[in-house]
Amino acid sequence: MKKIVILLVTAISTGVVFAQQAPSNTGATTAMPEVKPETLVLKEPEFNFGKIPQGKPVTHVFELSNAGKDSIKIINVQASCGCTTPEWERDKPIPPGGTAKITVGYNAAAEGPFTKPVTITYNSTEMKQLFIKGEVWKTPSSSAPENKSLGDLKE
Repeated sequence: MKKIVILLVTAISTGVVFAQQAPSNTGATTAMPEVKPETLVLKEPEFNFGKIPQGKPVTHVFELSNAGKDSIKIINVQASCGCTTPEWERDKPIPPGGTAKITVGYNAAAEGPFTKPVTITYNSTEMKQLFIKGEVWKTPSSSAPENKSLGDLKE
């Protein structure tokens, strides 16, 4: 029992000594990683289509702006699946203070809620995501019944 107490006291005092040691200063400064300001700014990072009918494609235009000091080159805009299609002006850099647009289409074939990411790759390696979401409701398989009272209204 005495040995356990001695070991505990030794371990605790050793920890206190190490905790109280100041870091040695060799004259070298530790550089913090540079935080780059956000250059590609999305006016809205997400758009909700709300409830849309099945079989009715929808689109939304996302606006981007360049808040940096250099031009931005959009390399690629990639949707997560074939039901989402992005379109943008290729090979046209966005100058500092300039804007651009990405039109994202969604083919509302499958019913139910959806959230789809779209990844923008720019300036070779930088990436940003935007999202579309909504809910597709199933359209009736048949049309509304004929209004037989229509003839009465004409008379």
